[in-house]
Amino acid sequence: PKALGGVYSIATNRGVTTIDGLKDIVQEVKDAGYISSVHGDEHAHPAPMGCGFYKLWSQGKLDGITPPAFNSEEGKAAVLEAGGVYECLKGNHEEKVVYINFVPDTTIAPNGEDQAFVVDAWITDKFNLDVPKYLVAAASTVEQLNGPLKAKLIVPDN
Repeated sequence: PKALGGVYSIATNRGVTTIDGLKDIVQEVKDAGYISSVHGDEHAHPAPMGCGFYKLWSQGKLDGITPPAFNSEEGKAAVLEAGGVYECLKGNHEEKVVYINFVPDTTIAPNGEDQAFVVDAWITDKFNLDVPKYLVAAASTVEQLNGPLKAKLIVPDN
């Protein structure tokens, strides 16, 4: 699944701020059959600070969400140690749209030619997350990072 900040989005939703708690989430995501990850980019120093969601979280800029007790490099190391993945994003952020995806167990593959933020909202059910808190954190992140002003909801066919 795609989530702003990867496994950090689950941590923030649950109020997890410790390395041990983060490692537990990595394991939980792996046990559910998914790839646990976090990311940075080639422009930030240190690179793991390139995740805008983590940066806002660590600076206390996500309302009602306690900042982590670890820095971006410690978070990256913990995810890797627990068996997760670190991705370094290349190129400039040029997202044109935010996809809010409610279709269970599906995601939108990244497209370098047509960049988008993807928020797989269905993970709120899969990982027992607070839906409004998850979506408000996602919206706040996109707004604070001056992201796209256009959102598309993707819902299951019924």
